[in-house]
Amino acid sequence: MYKHLYKRFIKANPSHHHFACHSHHYWPDITRDAQLQYWDDTAKFVDDKWEHIFSVKVPQAQHLIAEVLNLGYPEQIVFAPNTHEFVFRLLSSLDWNQKVRILTTDSEFYSFDRQINRLSELPHFEVVKIPTLPFDTFHERFEQAMESADWNLIFVSHVFFNSGMVCDVERLVKDAPSNCPFVIDGYHSFMAVPLNLNPIQDRVFYVAGSYKYAQGGEGCCFLYVPPSTRHRPLYTGWFAELSKLSAIGDEVGYPTDALQYAGSTMDFSAMYRLIATLEKFRDEGLTVTKIHTLIQQNQHQFLAELDRHHHPLVNRANLLAFDLKNHGHFLTFNLPSSEATSELVQKMKTRGLVTDSRGSRLRFGFGLYHDFADIKDAVVKI
Repeated sequence: MYKHLYKRFIKANPSHHHFACHSHHYWPDITRDAQLQYWDDTAKFVDDKWEHIFSVKVPQAQHLIAEVLNLGYPEQIVFAPNTHEFVFRLLSSLDWNQKVRILTTDSEFYSFDRQINRLSELPHFEVVKIPTLPFDTFHERFEQAMESADWNLIFVSHVFFNSGMVCDVERLVKDAPSNCPFVIDGYHSFMAVPLNLNPIQDRVFYVAGSYKYAQGGEGCCFLYVPPSTRHRPLYTGWFAELSKLSAIGDEVGYPTDALQYAGSTMDFSAMYRLIATLEKFRDEGLTVTKIHTLIQQNQHQFLAELDRHHHPLVNRANLLAFDLKNHGHFLTFNLPSSEATSELVQKMKTRGLVTDSRGSRLRFGFGLYHDFADIKDAVVKI
């Protein structure tokens, strides 16, 4: 139904069935125009480009994102080229002169997991990871952990990247200690799984970006910062001094809005692409709820086709899912080994079926550019 939005990518990949859109999503055609607009604006404004970006384009992006997440403070959204910048900026806002205790899960994406694994090698960093499986007891176990000790940072994904299972973040936030920063990683759910942040917008940090389901490509990530936040991250850049660049002296001041988490110079062409995509979806009436419903239909059709083909590995018995009515936009199958999974991924690729894996977990992602014919063909190629 929405293939018309992706004509250029589809034309460029005529022999591919692309089911890795949880990692590398096709971009809507409108993003090419946005990329060219960035070049044209650079030529037009030259030295005044930053003023145009921060007075026009940044507010545009802030309001579009706030609309999706139902946030009342769009000005509390700050941008960076990747989420790792925000991860380390958040970690550097803690007091490293004291013991730092971090509570998280065993299913966080690498930008966070690798960093805290490295920091946990230091004697005053303690990291506790709660297993997400079995998922039927996950929330209770995480709540018990929150109550068991004093934490300096709590970090959890809305949709877990290695399974697609959805965390009830609002429930966890309500039970979390009020004096501890609570961070939601929304990268695998933003523009995919509906989330209303309004009831908890005074309490949570939320980090996501344009690379996956927002379909603007790499380079435009964002952090929502609760309005009452007054932090001084050690990892800081000149964007945090935009309001007083002419000041003289060695004092390191911080803004009271989201720019306290700002970094430095970045390529804003990705923001242009993100804005174009979100505006196009709005014009098409593609709300997150509608997108989610369409993808759920694709997933249901995919599983029904699998049932008919009786594949020895890719089947419902190996499906990692707790509630398919409340699940991310990819289906994950836990195969016997990493080797078997990698071998199957490569075999499917030779047949024109593109997907991906993480260890022994094989992932099939679904997008608006898939129809029933694509799904039937994909199952045949497994």
